[in-house]
Amino acid sequence: MLMLLTITATAQDNTWEQPQANSTENPDQKYLAGAVPEVNGHVVFEAVLPAPGKTAAEVYSIMHSQLAALTKEPGQFEQSRLALEDAEGGHLVGSYQEWLVFKNKPLVLDRTRMLYHLFVDCADGQATLRMTRITYLYDEEREPQTYYAEEWITDKYGLNKKKDKLSRVSGKFRRKTIDRKDYLIRKFTEALR
Repeated sequence: MLMLLTITATAQDNTWEQPQANSTENPDQKYLAGAVPEVNGHVVFEAVLPAPGKTAAEVYSIMHSQLAALTKEPGQFEQSRLALEDAEGGHLVGSYQEWLVFKNKPLVLDRTRMLYHLFVDCADGQATLRMTRITYLYDEEREPQTYYAEEWITDKYGLNKKKDKLSRVSGKFRRKTIDRKDYLIRKFTEALR
């Protein structure tokens, strides 16, 4: 008797993604209305990261190390760099270019180059992180297209008309950008503990 076993495996394309939990709730819930905040017409993700018991100088040192290390992560382009280092004022700015991979299977590689800035303000016991100036360079090898977060992943463009599903085309950009932002917040929060 011949028995066939079908084994399926899934691999994540970006090492910083977390697997989705199985549940009856909409798996896209965290990506829906309000997930991409706008400030004065610009997409700005902002988080205050606690650094209990640490001085502003200690917070600055940790965040400086983290932002510098980020430039060396897999998927980063050589243009990724620390653009501003102000130890006295407690300010840091990192400029990053990296791959966001949507699908990576044999004969199919769907990805975009994402450019963004991280602004960090350090103080006693906390760091304020802002991710903004997000741009995507898509389909660079064939027909390059440039998308700006404000015109591509906001609630107006990244969701369907009912706001209960991700847009068919720009939804994948919205999902991966939010996942990347969440990863960075987790990573930096852990470093500041």
